[in-house]
Amino acid sequence: MPDAHRLRDLLIGRIRATGPLTIADYMADCLLHPSLGYYSTRDPFGTGGDFITAPEISQMFGEMLGLCLAQVWIDQGRPKLFSLVELGPGRGTLMADVLRATRAVPGFVTAARVHLVEASETLRQIQADTLFGHDVTWHGTVNDLPDLPTFLLANEFLDALPVRQHVRDGNTWRERLVTETEGALSFALGPAMPVPELNYHNVPAPLPDGTLVERCPALPGIVGTVASRVARGGTAIFIDYGHWRSRGDTLQALRNHTPEDPLAHPGQADLTAHVDFEAIARATPASLCSVSAMISQGVILERLGITARAQALAQSMGGARLNAHVAAHRRLTHPSDMGDLFKAMALLPDGAALPPGFDR
Repeated sequence: MPDAHRLRDLLIGRIRATGPLTIADYMADCLLHPSLGYYSTRDPFGTGGDFITAPEISQMFGEMLGLCLAQVWIDQGRPKLFSLVELGPGRGTLMADVLRATRAVPGFVTAARVHLVEASETLRQIQADTLFGHDVTWHGTVNDLPDLPTFLLANEFLDALPVRQHVRDGNTWRERLVTETEGALSFALGPAMPVPELNYHNVPAPLPDGTLVERCPALPGIVGTVASRVARGGTAIFIDYGHWRSRGDTLQALRNHTPEDPLAHPGQADLTAHVDFEAIARATPASLCSVSAMISQGVILERLGITARAQALAQSMGGARLNAHVAAHRRLTHPSDMGDLFKAMALLPDGAALPPGFDR
């Protein structure tokens, strides 16, 4: 059996034995199957992988966010011990840039205890190499994070969480499922049934029949747990591509930097879905934390000073290196690139000042 088809054949066997899979179950197996999952078997980041994230584009991304966290730390009285956390830290590049930038803030790095939430053993090993010399603790879930003031970053973490898809049908919903047709994976609709978690989509007016809505079952628990840590002090900043009250089919696969059918190569392609930022706000317990307004990545980076930083770095550059630097700045901030596609939202303790650059 060719390795490229092993997971597909396992999934088809499972479907034949127990019935169609939810898209969430399909995504979970494709991404995190212990021996055949996408994140379990490779380093997907950078030019040699399937996609490039903002920290890999430029050091400025991590520098801006790190100094933002440091300012919150100062505003909150410089807690003497806190968790510096990243969810889904990729190769560890973002955390490395944060730690380097914040060395200039007296006391910050000394007070920080670095915690990374990472399920992939392959990526943990890469992160350990990137962060060599730093004391790092890894966790499988946010539930294992210590109960300390928490300064947390989650860049392109929520988009990889499995989603379920539901199609409006009268007063009920029909779930979109993954099934098998003549030896190939295919989509199908399940029976009509109520989905109370989606009732808010029918306010102020009912959705038209055929409207597809995605929900992320894991998101409320993760956000609620993060909020319980941030309530003790700190902040959590989520950055991802998405919208407020996202609708429509956003499930996508990327392989060799090229989009493809999400069912074409299970375990061989990255699977993601757009993040519903309203769901983040709804999942944040008002008794613990407040949330900022959603803001575009380009705007928050500009407010944090990325253009001034880009100009300072450019002083020692020339030729191809300078051209790449200018292109990286544009890619991170310009509305036609990542600037508008990616959004940011911050959680903060009730009554605390907003992180720099964010609005109510």
